[in-house]
Amino acid sequence: MKDQVVDILRRNHLSVTDSRKVILDLFLSHAHGALRHSDIEKSLHYLDRVTIYRTLQVFANKGIIHSIPNSEGAASYALCTSGCQEGHHHDDHVHFICTVCRETTCLDNVHVPRISLPAGYETNKVEMVITGVCKKCRT
Repeated sequence: MKDQVVDILRRNHLSVTDSRKVILDLFLSHAHGALRHSDIEKSLHYLDRVTIYRTLQVFANKGIIHSIPNSEGAASYALCTSGCQEGHHHDDHVHFICTVCRETTCLDNVHVPRISLPAGYETNKVEMVITGVCKKCRT
């Protein structure tokens, strides 16, 4: 996975730093799930909050990760699909937040339905978040 991390950073014209490598590696190990800033802080307690925040912003701007809103006003972040690139996210899948364990999952095969807006409106971004109980918590 280390080679994949370096490849992603280089492909996106980013410096290969230790903090970027460990944060991206953490995302790759949670490929279908999302991470909150606090999750990253707990996992990588030796990195300061500002470094994590800036790295998340750079990754989001480059199309490596995307943000997922939640009802608490704090975003979670997940890896982007291969269609994303700098400045253009194409994460048209549904996100599921479990009300029991609070885990956010990208449902890559469940797409956001196409919405026709009235004349004069233009879509910039569509986000669909579903809450409920995940299959782990149901058992």
